[in-house]
Amino acid sequence: MVYFPCGQSLASYLVPNEDGRDVETILVGREGAVGGIVSEGYLPAYTRIAVKFGGSFARLPVGRLEAAKTTSRALRSVFSRYADCLLAQIFQSTACNAIHSIEQRTAKWIVSAIERTDGEEIVPLTHEQLATLLGVGRSYASRVIQTFKAEGILQTRRGSILVRDREALEARACLCNESVKNHFEEVLRGVYPTEEAAGS
Repeated sequence: MVYFPCGQSLASYLVPNEDGRDVETILVGREGAVGGIVSEGYLPAYTRIAVKFGGSFARLPVGRLEAAKTTSRALRSVFSRYADCLLAQIFQSTACNAIHSIEQRTAKWIVSAIERTDGEEIVPLTHEQLATLLGVGRSYASRVIQTFKAEGILQTRRGSILVRDREALEARACLCNESVKNHFEEVLRGVYPTEEAAGS
């Protein structure tokens, strides 16, 4: 099956590690799809896919998608370009983990989650989920959130984070999310969610 997140639904790719922990590499929201989108569903999966925010997903059997690609060069091109965009996110995530601070990465992940859902300021993200995105312990993620709360940028609710000052949050984030958005726009114009698209 191929799954297409709709609305606020958000999925992530998890890479298991030898210590039993999973590390999240990229998020996929309404701009993309998860499942057998490149390998036609026949190759073994290297990652696990987890639903980060529940909601609606459109699903399509891999066979039907592949049949449609066979008859449509344009559709084949779209999925090839989307695969390129996924790879760009993985490359950017690797670079981000190597050079940016936990604070920058925390802000980036929260902004990224907002943009890939319905653009709401409430992100249903727990401290544990955020720690998995960052590849750190829960207590470390909680300390970063406390810092942002003290600065009036975030507020926490049970099982979610409320963004009180999005401009300040974006200023604290690294530019990795912007780089990914720019690549989407260059390779697959009009697919990555924008505020204009959300309001239309």
